[in-house]
Amino acid sequence: MPSDVLRFATVVVIDDVRANLRLLESSLKAFGLREIKAFSDSAEGLAWLQANPWDLLLLDLDMPAPNGFEILQQLASRDRSCSPVIIVTALNGLDERRRGLELGANDYICKPLNLPELLLRVRNNLQLSLASQALQQERDQLEQRVQERTGQLRASFQSVIRSLARAASYKDNETGDHILRIGESAALIATAMGLDPEWIEQLRLAAPMHDVGKIGIPDAILTKPGALTEDERKVMNYHARIGYEILHDEQRSPLTDLAAEIAISHHERWDGNGYPNGLKGEEIPLSGRIVALCDVYDALRSPRPYKQAWSAERAQAHIRDNAGGHFDPHLVQIMSSMFAELEALQLTMADRAEPFTLSPQHD
Repeated sequence: MPSDVLRFATVVVIDDVRANLRLLESSLKAFGLREIKAFSDSAEGLAWLQANPWDLLLLDLDMPAPNGFEILQQLASRDRSCSPVIIVTALNGLDERRRGLELGANDYICKPLNLPELLLRVRNNLQLSLASQALQQERDQLEQRVQERTGQLRASFQSVIRSLARAASYKDNETGDHILRIGESAALIATAMGLDPEWIEQLRLAAPMHDVGKIGIPDAILTKPGALTEDERKVMNYHARIGYEILHDEQRSPLTDLAAEIAISHHERWDGNGYPNGLKGEEIPLSGRIVALCDVYDALRSPRPYKQAWSAERAQAHIRDNAGGHFDPHLVQIMSSMFAELEALQLTMADRAEPFTLSPQHD
């Protein structure tokens, strides 16, 4: 007799010969199984299988359409260990056996039936089915717990990233909303380019840290109200390398690697006249080219204590005029097609508060 767990397993029987169907159904009930679904119409049986969960199928082969082989083909995507199939048929040739097993049957028994043997095979396959289902359920629960914990760690990591970027913005005269808009606008452009969604999400998170190196620049230079001297400019420009050193840690991750790449490359220019490495054209990482464009456009459109926001028309003209000079011309073309979306960010993520400094920004 089956265990209490097996008693309530759902066993489906499909056989177009009613006498065979009654024999199988009565034998399974005598064995102690409670949940038996019997079908003499193979199409009806297949429809039920596709719409409901089940634990074991006893399947005849020689039936009107769909026959047993066709049913196996329709069930090809099932998990064979969780939903096993025993072929019960008078077709006992080697070709039929091979074909049935190739199509996904777990077991094969020929008519006339040896009922004790059949019931043993039913028991063994049901044990396999229920054990596999329990394992799958445990695996799903474990995966869910891992995803929950991963989500918590990701949220904590993102919080640290935002805090780091915000710390840099308070040392300069950028607002927290400006640095977040850089991430969102960079993601918009990358999406328009059809780039990998995972990379786009990394870009969204990494871009706000583009100027984190300004933490290492002396306040006397960073907040100087007038023009910088040549030596001061050299110190100021070093913030790109400082940002890279802050973010390029030995305990590397794809996110911090991308953030470090952006930090050191977003002040490079398409024409090679940028800093710190004088990279030119596609020598500049794509992430740096995207963030450079987004950073300048957002800065132009944003009010600061030392300047009024440029109009959309003026800022957009500046971007177009500098295609092939400061900016990647292909990216400028893409940005030009989505200025309306970038302007929407200016409204939905408008600066809520000005930072504490009252001096001009030095790029």
